[in-house]
Amino acid sequence: MRASAPEQVAARFAARQIEREQRDLAPAATRSYPAERLRPDEDCALRTPFQRDRDRIVHSKAFRRLKHKTQVFVAPQGDHYRTRLTHTLEVTGISRTVARALRLNEDLVEAIGLGHDLGHPPFGHIGEDVLDRCLRERFGGHFHHWEQSLRVVDHLERDGAGLNLTVPVRDGILAHSGRAAAPATLEGAIVRITDRFAYLNHDIDDALRAGVLSVGELPREAIAGLGESGSRRIDALVHDLVEHSERAGEIVQGEEAAAAMAALRDFMFEHVYLGAVARREHAKVETVIRTLFERYCEQPPFASRLADDGELARRVSDYIAGMTDRYCIRAFEELTVPRAFDVYGV
Repeated sequence: MRASAPEQVAARFAARQIEREQRDLAPAATRSYPAERLRPDEDCALRTPFQRDRDRIVHSKAFRRLKHKTQVFVAPQGDHYRTRLTHTLEVTGISRTVARALRLNEDLVEAIGLGHDLGHPPFGHIGEDVLDRCLRERFGGHFHHWEQSLRVVDHLERDGAGLNLTVPVRDGILAHSGRAAAPATLEGAIVRITDRFAYLNHDIDDALRAGVLSVGELPREAIAGLGESGSRRIDALVHDLVEHSERAGEIVQGEEAAAAMAALRDFMFEHVYLGAVARREHAKVETVIRTLFERYCEQPPFASRLADDGELARRVSDYIAGMTDRYCIRAFEELTVPRAFDVYGV
């Protein structure tokens, strides 16, 4: 093969992709080109801008840490409980299915899905709640994981340089939570709702496995409407979503499916997320995170010369939010548990 041959593919890649998207994607789908980034960045010759964002996320340190961050159950002993990483992968897979069915941009939903929870602190939503209250009480600030996810990709990765992701991916990450402002793209709206599809159903699965719930306790009407297993419920929700969205021209659920999912969500908050087991762990998590937070505010484990309390609040929350569960526990133990020492000095 001649040395110049490989460049023939690269030279045609972007043009072929633009043509394919024009032909195959729905009119309302987000196009991959031109790439809009906060800082100018030359396009890759063999990946779309959204594929490049995906790779930057997957190769980031924050993404690797997700494997040791809690989804629902703190530091689970079994091998089959979900972590924040497996949740992320499940959301991404469901999102791509929906995007393909609706002829929307799969590369965009994949990048958003993979990056949406990068800012989650240790110990899941329990940890998020504690860190939020610590910031409110001491600094009058707040902590939301969706804002922190954007901060991770914009400012914290690559030693402060950030990943320089495209604007639609950044928007989808920031807007993925139901408590955040609505996303600007249909692809972002997909991740926002499939995030709920994934966590409700895999959290039910994990709660059953852990013995926190029994099958008989699940709300019968919602289960009857969506399916007896997690996979059937997700399949029913996806089918409902694509059919109603195709007709509406926006990402929407049917009334029955939305009501059934709302019933499952209410049930999970009452019996699992805010149930007796969670409340018991909440107190432990609060002790760990609050102890670290107060110590780091008084004795920062990083450069001590900070401009003001606002910078201190950001640095401390960045530091704690970036921890995995096990690192957070180890840091707590180092501060609070006496170390054994050799009395003979050997």
